[in-house]
Amino acid sequence: MKKIFSLFCILFLASCGDATIYGTWVQPVPGMENMTQGFVLNTDGTASSVNMATLAYDTWRRDGDNLIMTGRSIGNGQIIEFTDVYEIEQLTSNTLVLRDGDITFTYTRE
Repeated sequence: MKKIFSLFCILFLASCGDATIYGTWVQPVPGMENMTQGFVLNTDGTASSVNMATLAYDTWRRDGDNLIMTGRSIGNGQIIEFTDVYEIEQLTSNTLVLRDGDITFTYTRE
């Protein structure tokens, strides 16, 4: 039994290390939990928004424990370019938790 438990632990830890950040990540829309919003991180460094018409992501990159995303905020007849830097608190095959100061965002892989 001890050998089976050890093997399970090794396999679990190995699978955690293989989590990739690219893909589609979504979370419920606040106040409209039946809808989702989020972003797509493509393998070529491009990014796009999911169900967020006024927030257009363009690029992304990972720098250590940081996710850096660039894009354009579109609204009220003006376009404002931005760069957001998030601390990656957790990354598994199905969960991405990002922190921006005191705010935490939890996403699931779509």
